[in-house]
Amino acid sequence: MVKIIIGNKGSGKTKRLITLVNEAVANSKGNVVCVEKERLLTYDIDYHARLVETDHYGVVGYDAFYGFLSGIVAGDHDITDVLVDATLKIGGKDFDELTAFIKRVAALSRLIEKDFVFTISADEAELPAEIFNYCEKI
Repeated sequence: MVKIIIGNKGSGKTKRLITLVNEAVANSKGNVVCVEKERLLTYDIDYHARLVETDHYGVVGYDAFYGFLSGIVAGDHDITDVLVDATLKIGGKDFDELTAFIKRVAALSRLIEKDFVFTISADEAELPAEIFNYCEKI
Protein backbone atom coordinates (compact mmCIF):
# COMPACT_ATOMS: atom_id res chain seq x y z
CA MET A 1 0.00 0.00 0.00
CA VAL A 2 1.13 3.55 -0.70
CA LYS A 3 0.34 6.30 1.77
CA ILE A 4 1.11 9.99 1.62
CA ILE A 5 1.50 12.64 4.28
CA ILE A 6 0.52 16.00 2.77
CA GLY A 7 1.08 19.47 4.15
CA ASN A 8 2.91 22.73 3.66
CA LYS A 9 6.38 23.39 5.03
CA GLY A 10 6.33 23.43 8.82
CA SER A 11 3.11 21.44 9.16
CA GLY A 12 4.72 18.47 10.93
CA LYS A 13 5.07 16.00 8.05
CA THR A 14 8.61 14.96 8.95
CA LYS A 15 7.75 14.56 12.63
CA ARG A 16 4.84 12.33 11.63
CA LEU A 17 7.17 10.33 9.36
CA ILE A 18 9.70 9.90 12.18
CA THR A 19 6.93 8.55 14.41
CA LEU A 20 5.83 6.14 11.67
CA VAL A 21 9.42 4.93 11.10
CA ASN A 22 9.92 4.27 14.81
CA GLU A 23 6.53 2.51 15.09
CA ALA A 24 7.34 0.37 12.04
CA VAL A 25 10.68 -0.65 13.59
CA ALA A 26 8.93 -1.61 16.83
CA ASN A 27 6.21 -3.63 15.05
CA SER A 28 7.97 -5.06 12.00
CA LYS A 29 9.23 -8.60 11.79
CA GLY A 30 11.54 -7.47 8.97
CA ASN A 31 13.55 -4.44 7.94
CA VAL A 32 12.43 -0.81 7.77
CA VAL A 33 14.02 1.67 5.36
CA CYS A 34 13.84 5.45 5.65
CA VAL A 35 14.82 7.41 2.53
CA GLU A 36 15.68 11.10 2.72
CA LYS A 37 17.25 13.63 0.35
CA GLU A 38 20.10 14.59 2.65
CA ARG A 39 21.17 13.24 6.00
CA LEU A 40 18.97 15.03 8.53
CA LEU A 41 17.19 12.31 10.51
CA THR A 42 20.17 10.40 11.88
CA TYR A 43 19.40 11.17 15.51
CA ASP A 44 15.61 11.12 15.19
CA ILE A 45 14.89 7.63 13.93
CA ASP A 46 15.54 4.32 15.65
CA TYR A 47 18.97 2.99 14.75
CA HIS A 48 17.41 -0.30 13.63
CA ALA A 49 15.92 1.46 10.58
CA ARG A 50 18.13 1.67 7.51
CA LEU A 51 18.61 5.35 6.68
CA VAL A 52 19.39 6.06 3.01
CA GLU A 53 20.32 9.45 1.56
CA THR A 54 19.41 9.97 -2.13
CA ASP A 55 21.92 12.82 -2.61
CA HIS A 56 24.71 10.37 -1.80
CA TYR A 57 23.65 8.25 -4.79
CA GLY A 58 22.88 11.11 -7.20
CA VAL A 59 19.16 10.37 -7.45
CA VAL A 60 17.41 13.14 -9.41
CA GLY A 61 13.96 12.93 -11.02
CA TYR A 62 11.14 10.46 -10.69
CA ASP A 63 12.52 7.81 -13.06
CA ALA A 64 15.77 7.60 -11.10
CA PHE A 65 13.80 7.73 -7.84
CA TYR A 66 11.60 4.80 -8.89
CA GLY A 67 14.65 2.80 -9.97
CA PHE A 68 16.34 3.60 -6.66
CA LEU A 69 13.35 2.40 -4.62
CA SER A 70 12.99 -0.71 -6.80
CA GLY A 71 16.65 -1.52 -6.24
CA ILE A 72 16.33 -1.13 -2.49
CA VAL A 73 13.42 -3.55 -2.21
CA ALA A 74 14.93 -5.96 -4.77
CA GLY A 75 18.13 -6.15 -2.73
CA ASP A 76 16.45 -7.09 0.56
CA HIS A 77 13.38 -9.32 0.60
CA ASP A 78 13.02 -8.80 4.35
CA ILE A 79 12.01 -5.14 3.97
CA THR A 80 8.48 -4.53 5.22
CA ASP A 81 8.24 -0.74 5.07
CA VAL A 82 9.84 2.04 3.03
CA LEU A 83 9.24 5.57 4.29
CA VAL A 84 10.38 8.60 2.28
CA ASP A 85 10.83 12.20 3.37
CA ALA A 86 10.95 15.21 1.00
CA THR A 87 9.48 13.49 -2.06
CA LEU A 88 9.21 16.68 -4.12
CA LYS A 89 12.80 17.67 -3.34
CA ILE A 90 14.01 14.31 -4.65
CA GLY A 91 11.75 13.84 -7.68
CA GLY A 92 10.72 17.37 -8.62
CA LYS A 93 7.68 19.60 -8.36
CA ASP A 94 5.85 18.46 -11.50
CA PHE A 95 2.61 17.04 -10.10
CA ASP A 96 1.82 15.05 -13.27
CA GLU A 97 5.17 13.28 -12.97
CA LEU A 98 4.52 12.78 -9.26
CA THR A 99 1.18 11.14 -10.06
CA ALA A 100 2.80 8.81 -12.61
CA PHE A 101 5.51 7.97 -10.04
CA ILE A 102 2.96 7.18 -7.31
CA LYS A 103 1.04 5.00 -9.78
CA ARG A 104 4.22 3.02 -10.54
CA VAL A 105 5.10 2.69 -6.85
CA ALA A 106 1.55 1.51 -6.08
CA ALA A 107 1.91 -1.24 -8.70
CA LEU A 108 5.30 -2.19 -7.22
CA SER A 109 3.83 -2.20 -3.72
CA ARG A 110 1.07 -4.61 -4.75
CA LEU A 111 3.55 -6.84 -6.59
CA ILE A 112 6.04 -7.18 -3.74
CA GLU A 113 3.61 -6.66 -0.84
CA LYS A 114 5.61 -3.86 0.77
CA ASP A 115 4.27 -0.60 2.22
CA PHE A 116 5.51 2.82 1.09
CA VAL A 117 4.92 6.17 2.82
CA PHE A 118 5.86 9.52 1.24
CA THR A 119 5.80 13.07 2.58
CA ILE A 120 4.63 15.67 0.05
CA SER A 121 5.10 19.35 0.81
CA ALA A 122 2.04 20.89 -0.86
CA ASP A 123 -1.58 21.75 -0.27
CA GLU A 124 -3.90 18.85 -0.92
CA ALA A 125 -5.86 21.11 -3.31
CA GLU A 126 -2.72 21.53 -5.48
CA LEU A 127 -2.39 17.80 -6.14
CA PRO A 128 -4.19 16.16 -9.05
CA ALA A 129 -7.26 14.25 -7.87
CA GLU A 130 -6.00 11.22 -9.81
CA ILE A 131 -3.14 10.73 -7.35
CA PHE A 132 -5.62 9.57 -4.71
CA ASN A 133 -6.63 6.65 -6.95
CA TYR A 134 -3.23 5.10 -6.15
CA CYS A 135 -2.58 6.04 -2.55
CA GLU A 136 -4.15 6.79 0.80
CA LYS A 137 -3.74 10.08 2.62
CA ILE A 138 -2.68 9.80 6.28
